Parts: sequence; structure tokens; C-alpha cells
Amino acid sequence: MAKRCDLTGREPGFGKSVSHSHRRTSRRWDPNVQTRRYWLAEENRWVRLTLSVKGIRTVDRIGVSAAVTRIRANGVKV
Repeated sequence: MAKRCDLTGREPGFGKSVSHSHRRTSRRWDPNVQTRRYWLAEENRWVRLTLSVKGIRTVDRIGVSAAVTRIRANGVKV
């Protein structure tokens, strides 16, 4: 599963882990991305969205149809 939110565009952050001896190794911070199914009444079907927790809260606030419109405006196929 891609670690990218369809709605907010949140992606992994990259950086370095620094040990006690100050050796640096690469690491990444993955966002809390989850797959959710929502009923899209306008198209009479289920849509599966990959959303961060902030994206899930945004869908709860603005509604599924408005969120799908925003996602399609970003160029993501739903």
C-alpha cells in the first residue's frame, strides 16, 4: 500500500537516525495511512480511499462527495 494520503497528500518524511555514538543511518517516518471504504451515493457504489487520520477527519467534516471531488481535482483516479 502506498504511504500517501489521497486527500491531504501527506507523504513519508526522511531523515537520519543518530545513535549514541553519533553514527547516522537513513530512516523514514511513515504517516498513519489507512484504507477506508465509503459509500458514494451519487455514483451508487463504494469507493476505497487511502487516507491519513487527518484525511479521515476531513471526510467526516465535509462529506464523502466533496472529498472525492477534491481528490479528483488533485489528479487521483477514484
